[in-house]
Amino acid sequence: MYRLLSHSVGRDLLRAAGRRCRVCPAYLLPVRARGRAPEVEVRPFRVARQGWGSGLLPLLAALAWFSRPGAEEEKEQPGAATEGAADEAEAEIILLLKRAKLSIMKDEPEEAELILHDALRLAYQSDNKKAITYTYDLMANLAFIRGQLENAEKLFKATMSYLLGGGMQQEDNAIVEISLKLASIYAAQNRHEFALAGYEFCISTLEEKIEREKEMAEDVLSVDEKANTHLLLGMCLDAYARYLLLSKYPSQAQKMYEKALHISEEILGETHPQTIVLMSDLATSLDAQGHLDEACFYVQRASDLARQTEHPELHMVLSNLAAILMHTDQSYLSHGKKGIMCSLLLDNNRRIKPEVMLTFR
Repeated sequence: MYRLLSHSVGRDLLRAAGRRCRVCPAYLLPVRARGRAPEVEVRPFRVARQGWGSGLLPLLAALAWFSRPGAEEEKEQPGAATEGAADEAEAEIILLLKRAKLSIMKDEPEEAELILHDALRLAYQSDNKKAITYTYDLMANLAFIRGQLENAEKLFKATMSYLLGGGMQQEDNAIVEISLKLASIYAAQNRHEFALAGYEFCISTLEEKIEREKEMAEDVLSVDEKANTHLLLGMCLDAYARYLLLSKYPSQAQKMYEKALHISEEILGETHPQTIVLMSDLATSLDAQGHLDEACFYVQRASDLARQTEHPELHMVLSNLAAILMHTDQSYLSHGKKGIMCSLLLDNNRRIKPEVMLTFR
């Protein structure tokens, strides 16, 4: 059985946690007045993991979370001493969060967990709700990448509760992102009813939101904010398609992949690494249904683009190409397709290319 290009669900959630997904570049995420902090610009595609291993929230993000109160709020402060104490606690929380994220990047999850618990305790003591929410979010993602799914579920729900309690609407992209993470957890736990409900909620919520925002002027909703919502929808469609394909529903998966591919081509372009991945995954869903001509068209296009752009997952694209060609009968291979496969998999000395060999290790 050939490999899907999409990585494991654990890395999916980590990527989402870092707001860096194959379909959703970090620099398109809008700056919310209440909720998520603005991201530093990073290279959006995560393969061979630029990524999901390093897809954690940027270190500077914490600094934007804890903004000083507005002029009216400052007048309501009981005194300079109280304000100074709050600022001091806030600075300590920021430092702890930065240390925690550095520990995660150094692959020291136990140390990161201890530091995050200290940050959460201090956030509660200073009644800093934004800090509480942000810390819960980091703790949830850390729990997930450590395989602690039940704990991750509770923490994601706590994060969502704080966001909704702070006035955030259910259709906000931050809520949808957390809902997608929860759906992926349910999928990993084989809680299929909850997984389906989660994926469908994310997709239907974003589709309705996009329809409402379609005619909004740029001074009301920027082009980047609209694009961000489209890309988040693409991420949800991709995740749902992967779940459907692994659940043996290839025809439904095909529909989701087609929609995700359309979004990726429209916003990111045909040569973007994510677009190429989606082409190959779409070919996988077509091959699973026996639609060999269509599968070959998409996987051949994906392999051509992957070679032209030096795609970091070229070996996996070639693996899918080989598998799809092998699923055809011998007469199909003998009419031209065999030459294509050989040219892609073999070097000039008729030996298997090194990048192809990596696929089978």
